[in-house]
Amino acid sequence: MITSDYHMHTTFSDDGKGTPEEMAEAALRKELQAICITDHEDYGQTGKEVMVLTDYEKYVHTIQDARETYKGRLEINLGIEIGLKEDLGPHYREFIGKYPFDFVIGSLHYINGLDPYYGEIFEEYSDEEVYRMTFREMTECVRKIKDFDVLGHLDYVVRYGKYQEKEYSYQKFSDEIDELLQAVIETGRGIELNTAGIKYGLPFAHPHPDVLKRYRELGGEIITVGSDAHQPKHVGYEFGQAEEILAACGFKYYTEFKSRKPVFKQIR
Repeated sequence: MITSDYHMHTTFSDDGKGTPEEMAEAALRKELQAICITDHEDYGQTGKEVMVLTDYEKYVHTIQDARETYKGRLEINLGIEIGLKEDLGPHYREFIGKYPFDFVIGSLHYINGLDPYYGEIFEEYSDEEVYRMTFREMTECVRKIKDFDVLGHLDYVVRYGKYQEKEYSYQKFSDEIDELLQAVIETGRGIELNTAGIKYGLPFAHPHPDVLKRYRELGGEIITVGSDAHQPKHVGYEFGQAEEILAACGFKYYTEFKSRKPVFKQIR
């Protein structure tokens, strides 16, 4: 049974709708044993702040206080989700080094400087072109930015394509995806199974099971599980299904992180 949710956002993120305490209570209701709060640190095309923590010290102290409050009932870890952008490596190296993070997710939210959520990029390029650009840009970020542990929601962009999964398969983008997965593995990092894909109406979690199988075939072992919850009701979202997905793709373990070190947990 998967008992830890390692991707969630609180009111410290602009789009979060639950306090750390509310997210913790939701985790207890789902009978989870551990969570990692991973609020946003994200930048747009020209380095402009898009969604960043406004008070880093308060964030750290609040999560640490919650850890003490729930000690013995729920393990609470301090995380962050950084927005990948090739030229931000030095910024993240300095920022991540200042705080005692347990876990850092690296996620690409802007492709060619545009957020796919708003759709403009799909007016300029086809779904196939955007998906291919996404995987190539992710690969460059994995190579250039060292200060994260797991690559977040690898095929997140498919949510926003005009034709979504109809224009997407591992086979169609195998060259780009293989290069990306190899870069992740070679740099000693992992990926996440993010159940928000199901929540947003796709027939799969992120990434697609064929990508998960390929990651495992290439020797990938580090894989965290996260709901990407932005409100309490989505904490631990479809984790029963996540367990089935991982088992079917050949994984016997999923991963937690403590002090930026992977800890492997048996699935069954």
